[in-house]
Amino acid sequence: MRARSVLLTILVGLLSVTWMGPTSGAADDEPQLCVGNYQSEEVAKAQLARFAETYSTLPEWRDRARTIRASILRGAGLAPMPKKCPLKPIIRSPRLYDGYTVQNVAIESLPGVFATGSLYKPTDASGPLPAVMCPHGHWSNLDDYGRFRPDMQKRCGTLARMGAIVLSYDMVGYGDWKNAGWEHRRPDALKMQLWNSIRLLDFLCSRADVDPRRIAITGASGGGTQTFLLTAVDDRIAVSVPAVMVSAHFFGGCVCESGMPIHKSKHHETNNTDIAAAAAPRPQLIISNGKDWTKNVPKVEYPYIRDVYRLFGAASQVEYWHLPEEGHDYGWSKRIGTYKFLAKHLDLSLADVIGADGRIDEGPVVIEKTEDLYVFDAAHPRPSYAVAPDAPLPWKW
Repeated sequence: MRARSVLLTILVGLLSVTWMGPTSGAADDEPQLCVGNYQSEEVAKAQLARFAETYSTLPEWRDRARTIRASILRGAGLAPMPKKCPLKPIIRSPRLYDGYTVQNVAIESLPGVFATGSLYKPTDASGPLPAVMCPHGHWSNLDDYGRFRPDMQKRCGTLARMGAIVLSYDMVGYGDWKNAGWEHRRPDALKMQLWNSIRLLDFLCSRADVDPRRIAITGASGGGTQTFLLTAVDDRIAVSVPAVMVSAHFFGGCVCESGMPIHKSKHHETNNTDIAAAAAPRPQLIISNGKDWTKNVPKVEYPYIRDVYRLFGAASQVEYWHLPEEGHDYGWSKRIGTYKFLAKHLDLSLADVIGADGRIDEGPVVIEKTEDLYVFDAAHPRPSYAVAPDAPLPWKW
């Protein structure tokens, strides 16, 4: 069932994507989508070697990084950048737990279009505090779903108990979006999600309790894609931890990852490893495992990214956390790597989450019911002016 859903997602993207770049009419100007296992592992290695031949100095890499950024925005239909509307934050009452609180929040990413999520805050810390953005992946089983997943709640609550303000947020068509009738498999999903991430970053930067110089992002699978895409296009991300998604041969199998021509056009060619390298010299931890498309990270993807960091004299700022016996998830052992890395680079307190056995303890985090995490419900209805899912989006307002 899941395989059929993924295939449908890919087909929708292939059939309905709109190219936002040049339109001279030549074949090279047509959409060039790199979807799923677009190329073999050997071709991917050769491609990275070919990319590396285009730069040998820091100025040459900076030129390439600018091209990567511009091409992502152009391919996603975000160049020029849309005018930003007022955020008009909606923030619900906090729920108090052991060392942290949770509030359901929404902002208007576009007029009448609501990006939704949950804000986790430490109860015993004075600001401004570091912040962590947590996009989720394509976990669609209602018992293990989106940002409501137990592992997401454990991660967010633990990071809050370590001293960070944490924002988990819905992909388009998940959570509050789904309740309003939005579908995830829409041709502009990549554009909408990247724009939502940019606007939610605006929201964090607007808060007096957030230190705008210490904002990180981490997510797994589709959330990993969102992690390295936002980091590549927005310098306000200071630290990134993409999990189980950095691969030179796999480009993401959903329209929200590869359904628009961000990887290849008449003017550029890149892959997700190259995009992840655009984080340099900002601290980055690449989480990988032995049972999905990130199995080659220690020998293929990481060396390429490390060599880019070396151009900055910042090789110590990039690390990998490889679990060869594990699979595609953001499980406990992967989260442990994240906690330690973010503690180091955001000045968070590991001591506050160490249990009696000397290990990081996620036990105090309460797994809330899905219905308690919705921003909009019968008691808190969606504003009457909300844009309908099948209406034209107000990109120009």
